[in-house]
Amino acid sequence: MTTLSVLDLATVAKGSTPADALADTTRLAGVVESLGYHRMWVAEHHGMPSVASSAPAVLIGHLADATTTLRVGAGGVMLPNHAPMVIAEQFATLEALHPGRIDLGLGRAPGTDPATARALRRSGDLGAEHFPEDVVELITYLVDSDGPPTQPAPIPGRGYLPQVWLLGSSTFSAQLAGLLGLPFSFAFHFAPDLVDQAIALYRSNFRPTGLLAEPYVMVAASVLCADSDDEARWLSGPSALTVLQLRSGKLTSVVSPEEAAAYPYTDQERALIEAATASHIVGDPVTVQAGLDALVARTGADEVMLSTRAHSFDVRARSLTLVAERFAMAAATA
Repeated sequence: MTTLSVLDLATVAKGSTPADALADTTRLAGVVESLGYHRMWVAEHHGMPSVASSAPAVLIGHLADATTTLRVGAGGVMLPNHAPMVIAEQFATLEALHPGRIDLGLGRAPGTDPATARALRRSGDLGAEHFPEDVVELITYLVDSDGPPTQPAPIPGRGYLPQVWLLGSSTFSAQLAGLLGLPFSFAFHFAPDLVDQAIALYRSNFRPTGLLAEPYVMVAASVLCADSDDEARWLSGPSALTVLQLRSGKLTSVVSPEEAAAYPYTDQERALIEAATASHIVGDPVTVQAGLDALVARTGADEVMLSTRAHSFDVRARSLTLVAERFAMAAATA
């Protein structure tokens, strides 16, 4: 059976607060662990009213404290926003506190608008062109080695390397992940078009290293499961409206299904949403299993990460529960 994991964006619902969102994500981590999912990631976003996970290292430490066996990590840290040594120190500290449970997924995009990216870096250089060198620098600080220590040498540092991933929605990071011998996660949940090409390039370019002997592919998919197809489509309305808001630059917190249904969509907006969500897997457990099975058959993914955008904690938890029950994960990991 393909390994299943969870991506949660600490969703801020309309009428709630970022504190509420972070509390819900913490509660969800306990649910995810009890259901037998392999790992749970949070993502670095800035300036987005619907996402409260702007400081993933801080949140990951909290989630690791709230769980005992679940792998927790970043999907991802947007490395152009940070100096590599800062991220090395943060995630070495997390690995020292929670050995063997920390993941560090690295992305090349800023995860925000250009003005916010400049404010984060305090420089006109947004750093994306240095991404390959920054990834190597970060790993060099932490990889266990008998050679001389790096200079500078973070503490905690050498020997406290989390599981490092490269994330991507195009072919660049796929090729880089292969060349560096790292696991690769493709963002099918919001950019599905290049998934086949990216994964093929990753596998063809893969070079075994001391970190990973064989290619390992994870595909992130947008999934919402409910007791019926009709209910799932209804509950997915807020996520669909969020897609429209992202495309138009009119960002808000996530509205309720009722408010999403009442939105006065134009024909053009409906067409945009239909195209943007065509790859989303929405339905009852049978429908969702068929969609996930088809995705795995298409990509050969070793792991699928479920991203469930919904207005409420209860909807997210119910969706993940139904998928786990359908795949009998809890029994398999008991």
